[in-house]
Amino acid sequence: DLSENFIQAIPRKAFRGATDLKNLQLDKNQISCIEDGAFRALRGLEVLTLNNNNITSIPVSSFNHMPKLRTFRLHSNHLFCDCHLAWLSQWLRQRPTIGLFTQCAAPAQLRGLNVAEIQKNEFSCSGQTDPGRAQFCSLSSGSCPAMCTCSNGIVDCRGKGLTAIPANLPETMTEIRLELNGIKSIPPGAFSPYKKLRRIDLSNNQISEIAPDAFQGLRSLNSLVLYGNKITDLPKGVFGGLFALQLLLLNANKINCVRADTFQDLQNLSLLSLYDNKIQSLAKGTFTSLRAIQTLHLAQNPFVCDCNLKWLADFLRANPVETSGARCASPRRLANKRIGQIKSKKFRCSGAHGSPLCPWWHTGTEDYQLNSECNSDVICPPKCRCESNVVDCSNLKLTKIPERIPQSTAELRLNNNEISILEATGIFKKLPHLKKINLSNNKVSEIEDGAFEGASSVSELHLTVNQLESVRSGMFRGLDGLRTLMLRNNRISCIHNDSFTGLRNVRLLSLYDNQISTIAPGAFDTLQALSTLNLLANPFNCNCQLAWLGDWLRKRKIVTGNPRCQNPDFLRQIPLQDVAFPDFRCEEGQEETSCIPRPQCPQECTCLDTIVRCSNKHLKALPKGIPKNVTELYLDGNQFTQVPGQLSTFKYLQLVDLSNNKISSLSNSSFTNMSQLTTLILSYNSLQCIPPLAFEGLRSLRLLSLHGNDISSLPEGIFADVTSLSHLAIGANPLYCSCNLRWLSSWVKTGYKEPGIARCAGPPDMEGKLLLTTPAKKFECQGERCPRCPALPNARGQGEQGTVLWYPPRSHFSLLPQGRDCEVALSGCSSNPCANGGTCQPQEGEGAGFRCLCPVGFEGTSCSTSSDPCKEHSCRNGGSCTPTATNYTCLCPARFTGRGHCEPLTCPRCECVPGYVGSNCSEDFDDCQDHRCQNNARCLDEVNGYSCLCTEGYSGQLCEMPPRTIGQLGLCERAECQNGAACVERGSRALCQCLPGFGGPKCEKLLSVNFVDRDTYLQFTDLQDWPRANITLQVSTAEDNGILLYNGDNDHMAVELYQGHVRVSYDPGTHPSSAIYSAETINDGQFHTVELVTFDQMVNLSIDGGSPMTMDNSGKHYTLNSETPLYVGGMPVDVNSAAFRLWQLLNGTSFHG
Repeated sequence: DLSENFIQAIPRKAFRGATDLKNLQLDKNQISCIEDGAFRALRGLEVLTLNNNNITSIPVSSFNHMPKLRTFRLHSNHLFCDCHLAWLSQWLRQRPTIGLFTQCAAPAQLRGLNVAEIQKNEFSCSGQTDPGRAQFCSLSSGSCPAMCTCSNGIVDCRGKGLTAIPANLPETMTEIRLELNGIKSIPPGAFSPYKKLRRIDLSNNQISEIAPDAFQGLRSLNSLVLYGNKITDLPKGVFGGLFALQLLLLNANKINCVRADTFQDLQNLSLLSLYDNKIQSLAKGTFTSLRAIQTLHLAQNPFVCDCNLKWLADFLRANPVETSGARCASPRRLANKRIGQIKSKKFRCSGAHGSPLCPWWHTGTEDYQLNSECNSDVICPPKCRCESNVVDCSNLKLTKIPERIPQSTAELRLNNNEISILEATGIFKKLPHLKKINLSNNKVSEIEDGAFEGASSVSELHLTVNQLESVRSGMFRGLDGLRTLMLRNNRISCIHNDSFTGLRNVRLLSLYDNQISTIAPGAFDTLQALSTLNLLANPFNCNCQLAWLGDWLRKRKIVTGNPRCQNPDFLRQIPLQDVAFPDFRCEEGQEETSCIPRPQCPQECTCLDTIVRCSNKHLKALPKGIPKNVTELYLDGNQFTQVPGQLSTFKYLQLVDLSNNKISSLSNSSFTNMSQLTTLILSYNSLQCIPPLAFEGLRSLRLLSLHGNDISSLPEGIFADVTSLSHLAIGANPLYCSCNLRWLSSWVKTGYKEPGIARCAGPPDMEGKLLLTTPAKKFECQGERCPRCPALPNARGQGEQGTVLWYPPRSHFSLLPQGRDCEVALSGCSSNPCANGGTCQPQEGEGAGFRCLCPVGFEGTSCSTSSDPCKEHSCRNGGSCTPTATNYTCLCPARFTGRGHCEPLTCPRCECVPGYVGSNCSEDFDDCQDHRCQNNARCLDEVNGYSCLCTEGYSGQLCEMPPRTIGQLGLCERAECQNGAACVERGSRALCQCLPGFGGPKCEKLLSVNFVDRDTYLQFTDLQDWPRANITLQVSTAEDNGILLYNGDNDHMAVELYQGHVRVSYDPGTHPSSAIYSAETINDGQFHTVELVTFDQMVNLSIDGGSPMTMDNSGKHYTLNSETPLYVGGMPVDVNSAAFRLWQLLNGTSFHG
């Protein structure tokens, strides 16, 4: 308790080591500054009071790591509710019972409002910081983050797996290196405290969002590197005040919009790269303020060259600074032409849409509107159908959500496509009117955290028939207004208590037909508005971990459809809410199993979302346990000698880094099944030879780095499939620029694919010349002895002879000769020519090749053809042959069988039961053929027998008894039938026909009892051989509960009707007692047969002759006390209360029926 003191600030290290602290009281002080991470060590904290202080702002996520927090007070402070505090609103909403009365003190329009009730878009920053208010507080000059290195003013945090920009960095730093991490956003004021910064490098991260004031106040900044991210929009004023900036790299992003005033403060900028983005047009004057610009890169953007872009052509002609070769993408008449070389009159607009400052649109393929403020609205995404605010993009085989969707969209239909990953692109932030999203019938297996950020207006989300295996709250972050969530027909196996956090408005949640076996306690507690929960068709394991759910379902008035247990066997098909609490049991050791999903990650690597880093771990093989949904895989700095074959199993890969390994060759199958791969880094290996089909199928590849290898030549057509390639790094290779590389010289010049650092190493007259700028006609062959295999001086300066490569025709790739005169043949197996796991054997002799030993099921020169065993085998008798993985099988017609030959079935023969004859036992045998009826009696045929119909006066089974004399008693007169039974004579016998409820030869036994009164019961004493017995009851009732049988004191046997099911509880002294339930309910008013077989410790229960359920108690062999009575239908009050108290009975109601 530190309350009522004079504390002014909480430093970052104040509570370091205090990991067991549960109660921290800091109220009624003078606290105005809380450093980032001040409470990070307090993971067990339950009580935190900060009320009645001078707090204006709190660092992001300051309380997120306190899962046990139950008391939290922050009221009576001076909270300034701008964009820096937006996180606190969501945090409080997710915890509605704590932090009550936390209110804003400023700005004026939010003063007095509860923080939790303010929407995210109301927390705004103007971009101009109030000089009177410090955005962030720091109690020191900062320190070097533990995972980084710091020297000479440079903070180096490259490739450290960071997801956010570190806080409390050294204030004196001049350069920060944050490239190659997993940072997703640049928060407000992220770099503002560091006034001496001159260079910031954030390249190759996952950044999709930048706060408007992220770089505010950095008057010394001269280099800002942001390439290789997911930026779609540059916020207004984001580069404001950066007067010293000279280098700005924004290439390789997804920017689709640049405001006219974006660069207005950058008068000293000399290099600007917007290369490889999604820009279709630029407003006039965008580059006017760039007075010092020397280099401008605009290529690889889908520019629409109409009247609105005429100004750009004029600008580029007057200022020849654009060196990347920016070209038009449309209209078709100008496609692929350089913008700066097109005459002004060619830039035309159709119709009246000619003003560059007014909204415009095209009737052709350019289906969007645009103005200088980038509040553009798309008319309709390509191939989609748009009508009345409904955008229908269903059944188009889409693999991702379209990037540009009309702002007015209310319903978005994306069902029946092939979308596998929902990326956090921020698309829904631009759709403020969206109400319904349909993503059913796709292949969604992963939803990135924040994918629905900004979708607060959406009320319905349909994800039916997808491939989700788990759900976590981050997937649905941003869906604050969601009311209907459909997750039917997925592969979800468990629900934990963070799965639906934040979805407080959801009314209908469907988890029908998944693979859910358990649900963590409290999983649905945050769904405060829930009224319908569909859990049917899931294999629930009703053990102790699910006991809470049965109780929760009984108490909550929620429509559920009665989900049923699948396991254990004795509860199969029993509705969860019908199972009594003590019957949810766990075997010893099962209690600790948890549903919390643990991210799969090899121990040698670090994993962040779908990014896996295994750099510099001396790996020679791919580690086991890499998540199947990995999108970025870093394997650089290891010991790989070839590309791991298992890579082809990770079909969602977008980036693979294999740089700084020992890979000497590639095969034609090195990168199969990687259709989503966009970045492939193979730099600094030992590559000499690349076969023509090495990059086949990589149609999404945008960046390929082969830098720093031993490549002297590349076969023509090697990049034929790589149609999206925009960056090719091939520098620091000993390129032999003869006629064999002429095609490459021409190819790199189309579309600016190589940045201009690759140089020729030979022939001598080409040495040192740039591949990009040297004319193609200079690449000549001048009568070398080996025209396709030129000698080459060693580029590394080791020895006299270097490696030379020969590339045969694309159809055949076998030998790679070397030596000065191409006289030394390399192994025919150098290129790994055998596919599908075939083993390569080099052939000896000059000019020899190789031989592939193919596995079962494959054949051909390179094992690439599936073998067909049906060619050599035929199925008899009209069967059809079907090849299998290792052999074949025959599909036989009717009356034939056999896997391999379809032989005729042997004819079956019927064994007739007595009384029936014939080939199929359908004829009733006439037993009267040999009857023995007497005294002219008539024979009546019956099944497997006959009876005699006597003439008047005769009797007996065969009518052998003559008429009786006067005074002789009849058979029925001697039978003495009791309890009102009627008597009939059958031959020489008298039969008593008992009334219902009676039995025995004379109807003297009571067989059934009608229990009407609630205190009625039967009591049996002197039980023989108990508990070995076979008890059968015929039961008819419409009641849910009632006692059927009970015997016991401390040990017991209880059979009762519970929720309509028959429940048997048995404890022969083994403890704890066991129970089984009938799957059937018997309270429908009809008669049902309940059969109970007991034998020492074992009990069998069968309903209506169905399959028996068995309960076998293990432990000491005690038996029940046979001296205690057996009660049927009820029992005395004192016995009932004792049994109920010991959980031997769950209801205790007497049977009625």
